[in-house]
Amino acid sequence: MPMNKIFPLPRRIEIAETESTNAYLRYLLTNEALPEGSVVVAAFQTAGRGQPGNYWESEAGKNLTFSMILYPDRLPAAEQFLLSQIVVLSVKQVLDRYTTDISVKWPNDVYWRDRKICGILIENDLSGDSLSRSIVGIGLNLNQELFVSDAPNPVSLKQITCKEYTPDVLLEEYCSAFFANYLCLLERKTELIRSEYEKALYRREGYFSYEDAGGIFEARIHSIEPDGHLVLALPGGTLRRYAFKEVACR
Repeated sequence: MPMNKIFPLPRRIEIAETESTNAYLRYLLTNEALPEGSVVVAAFQTAGRGQPGNYWESEAGKNLTFSMILYPDRLPAAEQFLLSQIVVLSVKQVLDRYTTDISVKWPNDVYWRDRKICGILIENDLSGDSLSRSIVGIGLNLNQELFVSDAPNPVSLKQITCKEYTPDVLLEEYCSAFFANYLCLLERKTELIRSEYEKALYRREGYFSYEDAGGIFEARIHSIEPDGHLVLALPGGTLRRYAFKEVACR
């Protein structure tokens, strides 16, 4: 999916500090209507959130932490994983400009080799059978050089390339990539999105160790279902289907 030229954000709200840009944006929306694509950018998140049960560490002023509001009301709720796919693919497209070995770890983390460089939290509101509103939160490690939390494998772009980055530049590049991909979604180019996502997957070829409620086992990625379920194939050909948090890479 091609990168588009940079075009202006509908509205940009900059804050020095907040617990969570997703929570701050949701609070703003209780008091005012914001145009689609508006973003809240924070220099520091004191309690950044990842997926349920996860904490996102980010040193003040070192990284890119922001949330975007979308109104994808033409997207059926059953297909909401498509939105997650274009969000994470857009991050990968930007990072591919600066380094190699960027991949997507199912369902929506971004990895450099075996280390996590970006976390994403998407909170969807439904109206009947469709999405009414989505808040997309992104934490991208840019210039942080020391991680002190118990997160097992963080890495920043500066650690990879030994260069300093300007968060505003990466934000503009991300929005450009995302809006191009969002247009693909609205134009129902769903097979293209799903194909690009599967090609970008972390450990998409070969057998690796996984762990589920039954223990550790070897498997390879077989497919990603349209609703986001991961299908793994065991060496003997048996298939196992998982929702998020039901299985983990070892």
